[in-house]
Amino acid sequence: MNIILFDDPTVRRSLLPLTYTRPVASIRIGILTIAEKWAKHLGEQTSFLTEDYLSKKYPLLPADASFYINGALCPDEKLLAAISKLSLGEALFRNDQLLVAHHKELNLNSTEGLKKIEYPNEVSLIDQVWKIFKLNAAQIKADFKLVTKGRTSASITDLHTVVYGKENIFIEEGASIKAAIINAENGPVYIGKNAQVHEGAIIKGSFALCEGAHVNMGAKIKGDSTVGPFSKVGGEISNSVIFGYSNKGHDGFLGNSVIGEWCNLGADTNTSNLKNNYDNVKIWNYAKGGFKDTGEQFCGLIMGDHSKSGINTMFNTGTVVGVSANVFGAGFPRTFIPSFSWGGAGGLTTFIIKKADEVASRVMARRNMEYNEDEAAIMHHVFELTSSYRI
Repeated sequence: MNIILFDDPTVRRSLLPLTYTRPVASIRIGILTIAEKWAKHLGEQTSFLTEDYLSKKYPLLPADASFYINGALCPDEKLLAAISKLSLGEALFRNDQLLVAHHKELNLNSTEGLKKIEYPNEVSLIDQVWKIFKLNAAQIKADFKLVTKGRTSASITDLHTVVYGKENIFIEEGASIKAAIINAENGPVYIGKNAQVHEGAIIKGSFALCEGAHVNMGAKIKGDSTVGPFSKVGGEISNSVIFGYSNKGHDGFLGNSVIGEWCNLGADTNTSNLKNNYDNVKIWNYAKGGFKDTGEQFCGLIMGDHSKSGINTMFNTGTVVGVSANVFGAGFPRTFIPSFSWGGAGGLTTFIIKKADEVASRVMARRNMEYNEDEAAIMHHVFELTSSYRI
């Protein structure tokens, strides 16, 4: 079974700026990325049908016939059963949205030649940025069952750690937990390989701390949150997803937010996730080319890869920050910060690509990773793609 995860063009654009630097299926929600979920469920390697400029880092593995799966679609048992019954030339749709096609070669611009089968069940389709945090608790629970099935958790040996709902906690080998409070009564808590929970941290499930990540001393994790691989978090976090390799190491509040990779939130950075009038939050939507009503009362910060905030930065409700932006200064910056912008409430200038390259190289080297030609080519392409927003 050859599995290809494709980017639906409309969905991909609605998920910008997060999809400027990755295929849709590389979005992390729950414990795993969407691609990792499919690979683990199906026991097969996955590849990507995505934008040309991303295809070197995220290659396509062609075959005589493949299962093309919408990269925004999260797997479940009913969906897996329906996929297993698809014959060549058949495709699952739900409300005109292509979910899965069994075909020799999929044309994303046309569904002609596919035998359409209406899928009757609800699906978890991550087609808007706010759905990443909104559906995160459910995906943590689903992933928790998937990754822990038939396995035994490592023990918590620290005498000063207090645990509630022990049966809902899974600890990978190499993890360290000291003098913490972990409450998994209302949702599972997953602590990944070599992750560290430091003294005085308070964690409430559902929560996922991925490989090599840290919860710093005194942190308050209110639940329904994911801290991706090799990230560090402190302060107060509620219903937020950090993809990986990013730092929110200090005090400050992060709520109902999504943070990409290689980001850094300076000390006492705070996000507003609720408007003073309790109205629905509107955020910048690239597909619309303007602000879109999320239909949600709670929505904080959406931040693309390699972006940063200075100390004491205040993000207003429903702020979208692009790729490789640097936000700092007094007052609330605007609620849409274009990629490769430098500044804040006092105004923005362009963060020139040469300087962005230098910073990205230093940041990745701190995690023993290389800012290589493939990474640089993606960043340079995004710089050109987003030039029209920097006015």
